[in-house]
Amino acid sequence: MTTADYDNFADAYAAENENGLFNAYYERPAMLRLAGDVSGRRILDAGCGSGPLSAALRDRGALVTGFDVSAAMVELARRRLGEDADLHVADLGAPLPFPDAEFDDVVASLVLHYLEDWSGPLAELRRVLKPGGRLILSIIHPAIYAIAYPKADYFAVTKYSEDYVMDGRTVWLTYWHRPLHAVADAFAASGFRIVTISEPPPSPDTPADLLPPDLPSGSFMCFLFFVLESVR
Repeated sequence: MTTADYDNFADAYAAENENGLFNAYYERPAMLRLAGDVSGRRILDAGCGSGPLSAALRDRGALVTGFDVSAAMVELARRRLGEDADLHVADLGAPLPFPDAEFDDVVASLVLHYLEDWSGPLAELRRVLKPGGRLILSIIHPAIYAIAYPKADYFAVTKYSEDYVMDGRTVWLTYWHRPLHAVADAFAASGFRIVTISEPPPSPDTPADLLPPDLPSGSFMCFLFFVLESVR
């Protein structure tokens, strides 16, 4: 996956995420619940995409800065948030253009599983957090890989690609699977302490026609959520 790939299907990707089950009624509500009261807090939205999470956090009183590797995504976010929004084109795999200890919180919504190396990105996110600051993040649940690819080695860090139909066109997304222990080890090695692990249900206001039929217990497994604290 390259920057050009995201630029080429930014509109389709944003349209799919706007009102779809997994983003609008599952992932974003869960991230907002974990963030809690954000009034007056300086928050960095790492991999902000077209800006829906940034907008929701700002509506709740946060002072939001966002960045994405895709210039097309950042342009969509600027249209949503306004010309004066603090948005940047930046790569999480490189040094970030922000001072040390700049933010109270960082949110990284479905971002890390696109990256092979987590050590540099996590170090940068910890650097820009204030002491004791929170990193709130979501990733594809590692168990999903084991379910979808039962013959694969769950315990290996593995690159894989999947195709999706978005806004009438087929796009390919490439991910890096990590077993759960490797996820936790990466957090600890980068100076983070796990405060919360969450496997939430979908939002109560999810339209019934969006949910899988015969959903057991009203929930399903899709993403895994963490609240981490920067340990100094």
